[in-house]
Amino acid sequence: MKIAIGSDHRGVAARQRLIGLLERMSHEVFDCGSHGEEAVDYPDIAADVAGRVSQGSADRGILLCCSGVGMAIAANKLAGVRAATCHDELTAEMSRRHNDLNVLCLSAEMIGSELQDKILKTWLVTEFEGGRHARRVAKILALDHACTEPSGKPATSSK
Repeated sequence: MKIAIGSDHRGVAARQRLIGLLERMSHEVFDCGSHGEEAVDYPDIAADVAGRVSQGSADRGILLCCSGVGMAIAANKLAGVRAATCHDELTAEMSRRHNDLNVLCLSAEMIGSELQDKILKTWLVTEFEGGRHARRVAKILALDHACTEPSGKPATSSK
């Protein structure tokens, strides 16, 4: 599997460790940085990783920042990306099984390395169930192109 991975400055050590794990699992890894302790803006890293998933040059993406939340928010702005922060093995499993999550966001600082590894492994091996969940994921994908009113209903033209 082709996997793009990136982190802000707070996730550099965790990202480097996870790259080693992914390579030992025989995945092709695109390292999107950051490569130092100098502060970087996480939306830039999220755009790189999620962009590769959106455009199809990576099958999945992994993002790390302090909490994982900011990365998820930024990554979800790109068409076709379904990103979420997973904080345990169950959320990782369900994110794949029911939501076909293609970008995993992890906290680099609020969970330990052993749990990060378990979450990642679970997320990689869990298959999408399809069925009723495929219909729901299709509706999520349709939102990439929807223009909605505050009510959440499709906007109507005033012309």
